[in-house]
Amino acid sequence: MSIYYIPPVNLIGKGCIKEITEPIKKLGTRKALVVSDEFLVENGTVSKVTELLNESGIECSLYFDVKPNPTVTNVNKGLEFLKKEGCDFVVTIGGGSPQDCGKAIAILATNGGETKDYEGVNKTKEKSLPIVAIATTAGTSAEVTINYVITDEERQVKMIMVDTNSLAAITVNDPELMISKPAPLTAATGMDALTHAIEAVVAKGAYDVTDATALYAIKQIFEYLPKAVENGADVEAREQMSYACFLNGIAFSNAGLGNVHAMAHQLGGLYDLPHGVCNAMLLPIVEEENSKSAPEKFRSIASIIGMDIKDKTDEECVDYVIKKIRKLSEKVGIPKTLKEVGVENPDFERLAENSMKDACAGANPVLFDKDTLIKLFKKIG
Repeated sequence: MSIYYIPPVNLIGKGCIKEITEPIKKLGTRKALVVSDEFLVENGTVSKVTELLNESGIECSLYFDVKPNPTVTNVNKGLEFLKKEGCDFVVTIGGGSPQDCGKAIAILATNGGETKDYEGVNKTKEKSLPIVAIATTAGTSAEVTINYVITDEERQVKMIMVDTNSLAAITVNDPELMISKPAPLTAATGMDALTHAIEAVVAKGAYDVTDATALYAIKQIFEYLPKAVENGADVEAREQMSYACFLNGIAFSNAGLGNVHAMAHQLGGLYDLPHGVCNAMLLPIVEEENSKSAPEKFRSIASIIGMDIKDKTDEECVDYVIKKIRKLSEKVGIPKTLKEVGVENPDFERLAENSMKDACAGANPVLFDKDTLIKLFKKIG
């Protein structure tokens, strides 16, 4: 038996943000804590949403002290502000950072305690406050998943929470909110989306339904990510990427991820690097290693991205997929090494040890030992 988790209400497509107020009113809530970041406040994205809410009589209080890799401090300040303002639901606007921070705030509001208390799988007892998750990037899929990630500043690690109680009540993927994103951010978030989809197929927990959504997402990302990077105003490319992001989100939320994310989380936690860039650098390296234990997983991926797999060996399919990932990553301008993103002397021992403890590692088709992880990290070091 498999249990498939997905938010109950999902708005997808060009202009769908305009339909947000009616589903919110059905929640029976009164006042929103709007969680976003400074960039989205300054470029006017947040005001597009809050104006719609205010016009419908929905009160809002804005909290935007959220770092690109949100921290325990960001969460605690947001929770304090939520209580001060008397908010009874949370609206998240942004990519993965505001989404994750908002989820943590909504969880703590009903469960109490500290964020670290809920690190791991389904550690909470109570459902979060209602969450309305509005995506502004086609990348993390955080709006539709049961996962969230918060950085513990003291330990310099990213805490992974996999919790069905954090699932949003309403999600919005409107490509018109994504048009203003610069090319490097579009590339990084798009490669993050590709990582989600590929890991969902390769994961131990993959099954027919998750494969169906993940594979379609992979196909769309290979076709439309270069177009979105080249021309950020290409609404069709943005829309297709938002569909892909939604589909791979519900895939990996149910199938699991793997060692690409387990390793990328450590780079982000220790060196405060962009999550999508870390995933993109590691993706071909980790999947090449995974293919030694699960080569058959790559046949369907090879087929969906253009290979005629008839009479082809598993190894030929693997080689095709890895080459296509590298080519796409290079085309959209992803760095290849840690030196390119400012890390001169990586602590490979610490990175490997923390990767083994990461919640995502358990979904990988094979468990990597410390020596293997160090070897893989050194390939981008």
